[in-house]
Amino acid sequence: RAMPTPRLTRTSENGIRGKPTVINNAETLANVPKILRNGASWFAGLGTDTSGGTKVFSLTGKVKSNGLVEVPMGATLRDVVYKVGGGIDQDRAFKGIQLGGPTGGCVPESCLDSRVDYESLAVAGTIMGSGGMVVLDETNCIVDTAKFFLDITQAESCGKCTPCRIGMRRMYEILERITSGNGRDGDVELLEDLGSHIRATSLCGFGMTAPNPVLSTVRYFRDEYNVHIRDRKCPALVCKSLLTFSCIEETCTGCGMCKRVCPADAIRGTRKKPHFIDQELCVKCGSCFDSCKFGAILKE
Repeated sequence: RAMPTPRLTRTSENGIRGKPTVINNAETLANVPKILRNGASWFAGLGTDTSGGTKVFSLTGKVKSNGLVEVPMGATLRDVVYKVGGGIDQDRAFKGIQLGGPTGGCVPESCLDSRVDYESLAVAGTIMGSGGMVVLDETNCIVDTAKFFLDITQAESCGKCTPCRIGMRRMYEILERITSGNGRDGDVELLEDLGSHIRATSLCGFGMTAPNPVLSTVRYFRDEYNVHIRDRKCPALVCKSLLTFSCIEETCTGCGMCKRVCPADAIRGTRKKPHFIDQELCVKCGSCFDSCKFGAILKE
């Protein structure tokens, strides 16, 4: 007869199975052998006075060399992106870095000389968090990026407290409205108000940091939000609902490729003569832009 599986119980007084219990993540435990071998003073000497040691980041996004990187605390974001990561992929313009995972904040170029330590990142409006570091370039839309991370956080909410459970969903709906071309005056202020209340009244650290992607991007990239709302345009040409596709008459050869791939039959014209796109029928899928070999489709 099989013996019953011991029940894992943990209390603040006793730990698992009534024994002293140490709970840490893999990164912390990986540092233990090096500290035992070289001493605590050696490890603390690698960082700053208040943030000792090193930090492992998952460096991803629009950077030439991505992967897991380990840097000493106190290194600048500029060093991580340009020395460790090799700079921006295809030498495009740097736009920002999302730090700390989905509940972290996004900081702009003006923060590149900020040091990688807990205090400096907090001043910049972000967190160390899970060690995520997503580099953004000029082809990334800030509003769409904030929506992407908020989609994760609102789905991951445990649902126990109302501010996080309902508030995050309302924030996501506002971002969807903005990126679909239906943004309203006051939406940015509403996002700030909701985010501040969620941060102040959520029961756990997750809810307190979940609005960070929106609050930080509004802080640093407010103009991009306003362009989406006021002009119904996406400067990075990412939000499909805000795009317009048209044929450039001087460049179009009339090959008909765009016409063949259009799923909405929105392109008109005869062979070897310039074509045009019926804007009322266009579904903004971008198939014409991707298929044109002559650069005759304008996306704006």
